Amino acid sequence: MVELHELPALGLRDLLRSGTVSATEAAAHFLARIGQQNQLLGAFITVTAEQAMDQARAADALRAHTDADDLPLLHGMPLAFKDLTDVAGVVTTHGSAALDHKPAPADAPLVALFKEAGVVSLGKTQVPEFGLTAYSENRIAPPSRNPHALSRSSGGSSGGSAAAVAARLLPFAPGTDGGGSVRIPAAACGLVGLKPGRGLVTAGESAGDPARLVVPGPLARSAEDAALMMDVMVPGNQYLRAVQQGEPPRLRIGVTLDSPWSATFPFTPEREALDALRAGEALLEHAGHSLGDAAIRYDNRYADAFTTAWTAGVGAARISLSREALLAPLTRTFRRRAQQRSPAKLAEALAFLRQFQHDTLVQYGQWDLMLMPALAQTPRPVGWFTGTAHGGERWPSAQWPGDADGDYRKQCEFAPWSSMVNVCGLPAVTIPVHWTGGAPASGLPMGIQLVGPMGSEALLLQVAHQLGCQGNLRP
Repeated sequence: MVELHELPALGLRDLLRSGTVSATEAAAHFLARIGQQNQLLGAFITVTAEQAMDQARAADALRAHTDADDLPLLHGMPLAFKDLTDVAGVVTTHGSAALDHKPAPADAPLVALFKEAGVVSLGKTQVPEFGLTAYSENRIAPPSRNPHALSRSSGGSSGGSAAAVAARLLPFAPGTDGGGSVRIPAAACGLVGLKPGRGLVTAGESAGDPARLVVPGPLARSAEDAALMMDVMVPGNQYLRAVQQGEPPRLRIGVTLDSPWSATFPFTPEREALDALRAGEALLEHAGHSLGDAAIRYDNRYADAFTTAWTAGVGAARISLSREALLAPLTRTFRRRAQQRSPAKLAEALAFLRQFQHDTLVQYGQWDLMLMPALAQTPRPVGWFTGTAHGGERWPSAQWPGDADGDYRKQCEFAPWSSMVNVCGLPAVTIPVHWTGGAPASGLPMGIQLVGPMGSEALLLQVAHQLGCQGNLRP
């Protein structure tokens, strides 16, 4: 018999709605897996087993006197939220030792949306401090590790959620993406990661996000599972039906390696990234799509403008002077710079990003979709960005080296095709298409990114499903 964690999210959802599997059975099963694996994986900061079982018993009581068709869409489904998102009664750490860790008084809008859909929350997943980085390591809990190689990072900032889904500690999970924070960990962990377009998921808005970069999106093992989650995130839409019943038309796809970070941080994609791109091209051409080279011109002022907008929120975070020393070096450095920056400088950066969006959309508009590697490098070793790994061990957190600029540069070179999609407000999906070493047992996942015009979320999921159906690309 297939174990519950081996089922796709869609299959588990159907068993829960039919009553074949109870919510308490599912919650207990996944909690047991978390208990067995999380100590090594570091995917969860907080596990809320008691609350989860209470919610599961309530779901079973509802199922006892409710027709299956009248149950919430995700009745009894185990889920977890990254530890930047408030869950009522559970501590939100924001991955920071500098904050008081108090239980949240109420659910964040995203959590309320999923609870209304019937989920059972198992806990909070690992994040970098304030979600700032492309790796999920902080000073309050063990780092989130890649299930395919525990020495490697699971990415960030939704790295704990991605690790949990890839290790089958969760059937799927919501993340949030302000500069690649869904797509980067999805690519590192061999998952489908969708960043919806700006404004589509209302629960993604934030007062500390002046450029409106952040939006929630699904982390899943298949396009179907991601579409199921999108049906919750965008009520009234039918993404799952579109994926299951619709084939994408033949598309003109522009292929590019151009990045707006190149002028500031010149980089060379690793061979594995180019191998993944070639694998993606072959799959897309086999599916009948037409590919061509796309030369995209980016303004070399992008890096400064994006960094100004991206770090504005951490500058405004309420942290007492006595506790600022507890911040990670990168956070402390960029917080100080944000506080020293004039309002006029932020306004100038935001105006530039609006013009950047316009100019980029004009160029992308020559194609139906844009194609590029998901990452420029293989998943990095834990501690690689911060310089905290030495001789196979990690520095104690209090001794972290303080090269914030070197850390940031490494991140931009690792994921140079992510943040501009947020600036432009466009939807994008990362799809696993390749394994280094040729097989899951001996390698690491590598993927591609497809970027579409506004409103193309269903199309992107259809293409991801089309590519996934051409071969068993995930373990």
